[in-house]
Amino acid sequence: MKERLIQFATCYPRRIYALVLALTLAATAMMPMIQIDTDPENMLPEEDAARVFHNATKAEFALYDSIVVGAVAPAPGGIFTPSSLSQMKRITDAILAIDGVVKADLMALSTVDNITQEGPGTIRFEYMMQVAPDDQPGADAIAEAVARLPLLNNTLVSADQQAAAIYVPLKDKRQSFEVAERIRTIIQQETPDAQYHITGLPVAENQFGHEMFIQMGISAPLAGLMIFLVMLYFFRSLPLVVAPMLVAMATVIIVVGSLIGMGFTVHIMSSMIAIFLMPIAVVDSIHIMSEFADHYRPGKQAREVIEKVVRDLFTPMLFTSVTSAVGFYSLMITPIPPVQIFGAFVGSGILLAFLLTITLLPAYIVRISPHSLEKMQQKLHAPKGPGLLSRVLERTGTRSVSLAKPIVAVSLGILALSVWGITKIQINDNPVRWFKSDHEIRIADRALNHHFAGTYDAYLVLTTDKPIPMADEQFQLLVDILGNEQLALAERARQGDAEALSQVLLALEDASFDSDDARIDPLMTRLEQRDQAQRRFLDPALLSWMAELQSYLDSTGLVGKSNGLPDIVKTVNRELRSGEDRDLALPDSAAGVAQTLLQYQSSHRPNDLWHFVTPDYRKGLLWLQLTSGDNQHMSQVIDAVDHYLLQHPAPKDVRLNWAGKAYINVAWQDAMVSGMRDSLLSAFLIVLGMMVLLFRSPLYGLLAMLPLTLTISFIYGLIGWIGKDYDMPIAVLSALTLGLSVDFAIHFLERFREQLKLEGEVRRALTAMFQEPARAISRNAIVIAIGFTPLLLAPLVPYITVGVLLASIMAISAVTTLLLLPSCLWLLAPLLQRNPAVAAQH
Repeated sequence: MKERLIQFATCYPRRIYALVLALTLAATAMMPMIQIDTDPENMLPEEDAARVFHNATKAEFALYDSIVVGAVAPAPGGIFTPSSLSQMKRITDAILAIDGVVKADLMALSTVDNITQEGPGTIRFEYMMQVAPDDQPGADAIAEAVARLPLLNNTLVSADQQAAAIYVPLKDKRQSFEVAERIRTIIQQETPDAQYHITGLPVAENQFGHEMFIQMGISAPLAGLMIFLVMLYFFRSLPLVVAPMLVAMATVIIVVGSLIGMGFTVHIMSSMIAIFLMPIAVVDSIHIMSEFADHYRPGKQAREVIEKVVRDLFTPMLFTSVTSAVGFYSLMITPIPPVQIFGAFVGSGILLAFLLTITLLPAYIVRISPHSLEKMQQKLHAPKGPGLLSRVLERTGTRSVSLAKPIVAVSLGILALSVWGITKIQINDNPVRWFKSDHEIRIADRALNHHFAGTYDAYLVLTTDKPIPMADEQFQLLVDILGNEQLALAERARQGDAEALSQVLLALEDASFDSDDARIDPLMTRLEQRDQAQRRFLDPALLSWMAELQSYLDSTGLVGKSNGLPDIVKTVNRELRSGEDRDLALPDSAAGVAQTLLQYQSSHRPNDLWHFVTPDYRKGLLWLQLTSGDNQHMSQVIDAVDHYLLQHPAPKDVRLNWAGKAYINVAWQDAMVSGMRDSLLSAFLIVLGMMVLLFRSPLYGLLAMLPLTLTISFIYGLIGWIGKDYDMPIAVLSALTLGLSVDFAIHFLERFREQLKLEGEVRRALTAMFQEPARAISRNAIVIAIGFTPLLLAPLVPYITVGVLLASIMAISAVTTLLLLPSCLWLLAPLLQRNPAVAAQH
């Protein structure tokens, strides 16, 4: 099979060209179908329990993803001036006219109600700012009114009264970028006195998607250009250097085009497929080109030379490609769908790159004119002293032998420190931090979370146990009175359906007027008691427990503010009594609670009640406002609630669960960590087994894993020591580290064994290794490391992270291979020379 491929590539180069061109054009035609997806929810499978509950909570409580528009006007005066409030009113009205905005739920000073006492036992609901005030006393009156309402104070207006917010709920969070752009245009037209900011996780996610799409078209081509220029410096032949670039470009286009054409969305990880494939696609090409450039001489047939080179390198290239692919395929066992897709397509891309390397590259080289090859040789082999790289490598080879024991000792020390650093890794992510600190999203995030209780949302959902089904005798009596035509309704009421029970009570009331049946009134009494008992969130005791939990959360310093049903009940109850703060308390009875909520439903925004309790009063919700979207912050909030529940257990029939974007981010991060651990461990064991099979020697198999082990440990240990957050891009780089580190080790050990058979002595074999083989490894590392420097200039932090770590991985892998492996081989020289089966077995 190997010989057929090589022969076909060198004998029929035009057919190879045509086939690759056809595949590339077909993949390119699929590119316009691209769909960007930056929703963190999609990090979890659709059937994931946390995601299912989150979406169910949004549906049950009519919650929408929102954009937060904040106006900040530092003292003196703050935001409460006639001019600032008038501008905010006009901006709010314009936002209400934008398609895609849930108008009924938009929260702003001009859309919410002020709640005041109109007289003893009666309250008044009026718009807080139906018309903007004309004078300062009018503005001050609004400030005083907001400060008296717990749900609005420090949510709609900051506690220092220097900022006010507009919460813009979206029908579809995928429209957040377009809606945010419309809002920016509206604000610019106003030329406001205050400084306006736009933030919120939906707009951050979609803004990232927009900029990610642009970055995809910039970073990969720039990286390719740098790789091209560095290879041109090393090989001094433009025609020769074009070959690996064709392999890389064809690989990237075919893989990315296939991903899009198969209907997969482009997530933050899949947007980096091109960046990951670019270095891997040229690694084997550089080995071939390096060997070809060293062996070709004028007068030789290019076809014969390239066939011999590919034949000699075929096995190590095959194994390096398969091991690299295994590293990425292992990501498919993680429970994160975008990572699974990323791993599948990068793994497939690596195998495709190998196939193109052994077909397209030879086909291209045999078509290069002898004149161009001769010019390349004249430049590369012109009479001159050894180059800087050759001199450095020669000294490295000498030092790796003379300082073998210190090098191994230092490596063990680094490994120990790295393991210690790994224990310090902080698992954390936050979509807002995907932008640089000077980005408008980050600036808005800092400004608004400084003034307000928080722009990040988490929901603590309280659910009561499902009610016990109605007793058989009650059910039978109900059917006897209502008749079989109402059997279905009675059955739903029997199972605890609150709406059905209400309809049954109405039907019994109607029946009581038309019948003298003495059984109706006692049955109605029992069913009303049952109905009241099921409406758990009318119970003052439960509301009091919720209020105490809120007070605790507000005191932790982790939660900017909590909002819930107790706040509504207390506020309305105060106005029903005296209107004084001394009466800001819960009623003593369920009937009193029901009365306050009935009053609240006569406001201009009655549906706001259903954001905190379901209509059957069996589920309640606490809205927690957080000033940080970091997963670590949310995890601390969860721990705080768990700690509180140990000391103050919830009522026995109440269960607590989490929802909200902040919690979803924690859920997928937890899944990522466990998934990545299993993925890396399984890939490590598979690659170890493959190394033992490749070299037919457990000793060589273990040696091949040394650079991989030290590189991965060092990279992640360093991340722990410097306090860099362990996020998604860093997590998946372990797969790339596995592939590239073992690549260098395979080439080094395979060539060493060949040299050992030729030289018969370890010292001479190592000396030979620091000629062409070491140059090929060094060229690879330098090309890739320098090639990805353009990523350091990207405006998006994940791209910068990938650029820094890619360069670090290449450098550390190469240094480890060229220092640690020779030192180990030298220390094992007596064993290798005494046991030919270990030294040279194939």
